[in-house]
Amino acid sequence: MEEPIPPGTRRVFCVKFQREMEGLDEVPFDGHPLGQKIYENVSKEAWKMWVDRMKMIMNEYRLNLGNREAQEFLIQQMDQYFFGEGAALPPDFVPPGSTH
Repeated sequence: MEEPIPPGTRRVFCVKFQREMEGLDEVPFDGHPLGQKIYENVSKEAWKMWVDRMKMIMNEYRLNLGNREAQEFLIQQMDQYFFGEGAALPPDFVPPGSTH
């Protein structure tokens, strides 16, 4: 069952859930065009899901975000997650709890 959106809360039509939901409080990656696009089209709930996925991607690919190439890779993954076909999982990724 959906939680009602409190009155006065910023709302967006979430690209992940395809319904109106509570929006983010601030623009992520302020100054980057993708940050504004996410702010306008992604709900708080979908953003929380991305943060979990981002942690997995960072760990699986052993990304060092001090590295510009790693930052760009992660931004590409984020763009795909929200606005493309979905971010690709690492080829050897095994979901937690899987017996493979």
